[in-house]
Amino acid sequence: MLSTKFTFTKRQAAPRIKSIVTFFVLSLSIVLLSLLSVQANAQTDEAKLERALYNLPNVTFQKISAPKDPYLKYSLMIKQPLDHQHPENGFFYQYAILQHRGFSNSTIMNTNGYWIDTRITELTPMFDANELSIEYRFFGKSIPDTIPWKYLTIEQATADLHYINTLFREIYKGKWISTGISKGGETTIYYKYYYPGDVDLAIPYVAPLDNALEDKRIYHFFDTVGTADCRNKLLQFQVFLLQHEKEAVEKLKWYSVGKNIHFNYTGSIGKSFEYSVLEYPFSFWQYHGNCDSIPTNKDLDSYLTSLLKISDIESFSDEGIERFTAHYYQAATQSGYYGYNIAPLKKYLRHFSENPSAIFPPKNIALPQYDPGLNESVSNWLDEKGNDIIYIYGSLDTWTAAGIIVSDKVNSKRFIVPNGTHATARVRNMPPEMQQQFAQKVKEITGEQIQINNRF
Repeated sequence: MLSTKFTFTKRQAAPRIKSIVTFFVLSLSIVLLSLLSVQANAQTDEAKLERALYNLPNVTFQKISAPKDPYLKYSLMIKQPLDHQHPENGFFYQYAILQHRGFSNSTIMNTNGYWIDTRITELTPMFDANELSIEYRFFGKSIPDTIPWKYLTIEQATADLHYINTLFREIYKGKWISTGISKGGETTIYYKYYYPGDVDLAIPYVAPLDNALEDKRIYHFFDTVGTADCRNKLLQFQVFLLQHEKEAVEKLKWYSVGKNIHFNYTGSIGKSFEYSVLEYPFSFWQYHGNCDSIPTNKDLDSYLTSLLKISDIESFSDEGIERFTAHYYQAATQSGYYGYNIAPLKKYLRHFSENPSAIFPPKNIALPQYDPGLNESVSNWLDEKGNDIIYIYGSLDTWTAAGIIVSDKVNSKRFIVPNGTHATARVRNMPPEMQQQFAQKVKEITGEQIQINNRF
C-alpha cells in the first residue's frame, strides 16, 4: 500500500511540477525580455536625446545621472547674450540641469531665483515630467568674469528663460509648466508676464510682488499673524536682547571669529547685531512659527542661540551680504523688498533712528534709482490678463503679506496652506480637499491628471 500510494502520488504530481517549472521559465523570460526592452528603450532614449542636445545651438552638456536614477540627467551650459536686444555686447554661460523622463511627457521649467537647486521639484513626479532647472543669471556658475550690473534686470533674466524655452521646445512637445519658489516664484510670475505663451501653466510658490523698497504690508502682517500672546513673546525677546546688547555683542565677537566673518559693510558688529534682532520676527514667521520655541527664561545664551538659529548675524556680515549681492541689486533697482519698523523698539536701539532697509546693494557701483513701474505693470496685468497661474502660499509665511490676490477677471487660483511657512507651503502639505482642488485646477488648465505623493 505504501508503495502503491507513493507511486500514485508521484505520477499525479509530475505534470503539475512540470507545469510550474514551465510557468516559472516563461515568467522569467518575460521579465528578462521586459528588462531588456526597458534597457533598450533607455539606451534608445539616451542616444536620441544626446543627438538632440548636440544639435541645439550654444548648448554644451554632460551626463551626470547615476546608474539607478529614474531620469537621464544632464548638466548644461547655455551661451546667453548679456543683452538680448544687443547680442554683440557680449555673453555669459548659464547653468541648467535637465532630467529626462520622455519626449512626449510634460516638462517642468524650474525658474530658480538664485543658485540652481539640483533636487527635482515636487511637481515633477506628479506630472511624470521632464524637468529643466535653470540658474538665475549672475549667480553660481552663471557669472561672467566681470559682472556688468546694468544687464542684471528682470527683462534680461526672463529673456534668458524664453531663449531656453525656445531651444528645448524642439525636443519636448508635451505640456510646459513653469514653477519656482520664493524669488524663483517671483521669476515665474515675471516670466509669465513677459512671455505668457511660453508655458501652459505657471505655479509660483510663496512668491511676493513687493510694492516698494519698504513694503509696509509686512508691518500689518506682523500685527495680525498668530496670537497676541505669541506676538508679545516676540517683542519681549527683542527687548531683552537689546537691553543686553553690550554683553551679547561681546559673546558674538567670539562667534564671528570662529565663523571668520567681518562687519565692514554695516560698520560694526553692534549694528549687525541690531539688524539681526530686527530681522527676528520676519524670519521667525517665514520659516518657523512655533511660538513655544521663543525663549522666555531671561538666560542670554538661550536667547542668542535662538537668534543665531532664526536670524543669524552672519546674514549681516560682509560674507553673508556678498553672497546675495546680485539679489540686493535687483531689490534696490526693480523688485523692491522690505524694511524694519523700529517704532516698538526705538528707545532700545543704539544704531537706528529711522526704519532701516533690509537691502544691502553693492557700494562700489553707481546704483540706478529704484523704479516701481515694472511691479505696478505686472500687478495690473495679473489682475486683467494673468490667466493659467496657480499661486501657493503659507498662512504663517511673512511673504504671504506681499502675495498675489487673484482677480475674478482671470482664470487663476490661489491656495493658502494652513500653518504653512516658506519651507512647508507645498502641495504635499495641503489638506486632502485642497489637494483635490489643486489637481482639478491643473486638469482644467492643462488636461493633465496628476498624482500627488505626500511623501515626496
